[in-house]
Amino acid sequence: MFSRILLAGLVSVGAYAAPTISFPPLDIHKLHNKELANEKLGNAPRFAVPRVVNISPSDWEQNGDVLVWSQRVTATNAVSLNFAFEQFKLSPNAKLSIRSTDFSERMRDFTAEDNNVHNQIWTPVIMSDDVTIELQVPASEVDEVELTLTKVNQGFRTFTQTTEKSGSCNVDVVCEEGDDWQKEINSVGVISTGGSTFCSGFMVNNTSNDRTPLFMTAAHCRVNRYKAASLVVYWNYQSSECGGTKDGQLDQFNTGSEFLASSAKSDFSIVKLLQSPNPEWGVTFAGFDARDVETVGATAIHHPSTDEKSISFDYDPLTITSYLKEEVPGDTTHIRVHNWDVGTTEPGSSGSPLFNADGRVIGQLHGGYASCRSNTSDWYGRIHTSWEGEGEVGTRLVDWLDPEQTGQLVTDTI
Repeated sequence: MFSRILLAGLVSVGAYAAPTISFPPLDIHKLHNKELANEKLGNAPRFAVPRVVNISPSDWEQNGDVLVWSQRVTATNAVSLNFAFEQFKLSPNAKLSIRSTDFSERMRDFTAEDNNVHNQIWTPVIMSDDVTIELQVPASEVDEVELTLTKVNQGFRTFTQTTEKSGSCNVDVVCEEGDDWQKEINSVGVISTGGSTFCSGFMVNNTSNDRTPLFMTAAHCRVNRYKAASLVVYWNYQSSECGGTKDGQLDQFNTGSEFLASSAKSDFSIVKLLQSPNPEWGVTFAGFDARDVETVGATAIHHPSTDEKSISFDYDPLTITSYLKEEVPGDTTHIRVHNWDVGTTEPGSSGSPLFNADGRVIGQLHGGYASCRSNTSDWYGRIHTSWEGEGEVGTRLVDWLDPEQTGQLVTDTI
């Protein structure tokens, strides 16, 4: 049964007075400085402050044979809002919609097709500080619906409106430098976890070439067994013109995943998305190379400061080292990019793939010192190291990227 909630106020939305819950403005400057300090320690960047709530449908409006419940959420000057429903199960003909109260922004509707093993839904961001959530359910199905809003994540920086944008040396993937890398570019997405932290990541192919929706990122991006349900991946978030306006769109997304494996040794996580990306989005599955071989030159595709997708190049030999160390070979867990010849990486690029000259992933970004103002090194956790990980199923890639135990160590992008 649905429980009643205490209302912060009543605001008219159309002909119906929707209950409203409001949050005060955040100290953006203070939060921004705190996050910069955390990022220097290697933590995943944070873009929102979680607000814990406990709201379920209660006061229904009758519309013929359909019951309608609305909830308005406001947070003055928030850059964005996103929502966690940690109890989520919709009946066959129910529909959950989320839009800005002035109708200028909205995300796709959620339906019974979004029901999943976690019984949760974590939404993408909506770029508004005033949002209306609406649930429509046929009266005959109302007892089948389970819905509880548990978190409102109040954005203080994210995507198109950050307080610190990516550096000017970054190269948009739509520039001519990306022309030969279109297949690989389409495998990379920008992600959020827990509704409050962000990184980059990529779809990865397996030796069966069967399009299992496997997704990889860095372990420090916190896509672990406890946070896998909260993963949201945004596809094709990139500028429409080289060096032009930052006009990427956030309307192509997947939400939710199943945790498979992770290891701090080489800083990787791999999950299986709960749904495959829509074929119309053109998402590809990056090939990989798990061999223990030296590499000359590399290409990084990533979301610097979670800006629109960028591409970076290093034309020199890479070295095998320990994390943040220069000695060769060190503990052999990481690949060191000495410095970028074109572009760079930034916070938000973590988890993004490093491709060799054959267009295969050889590692994912762990961290480093590179920026547009610092032509210094980055370190990537090696696919070769992650292949066997720490020797157990939940710490290695081999079980997921070679499910038929073929012994194959190389695949191509599909």
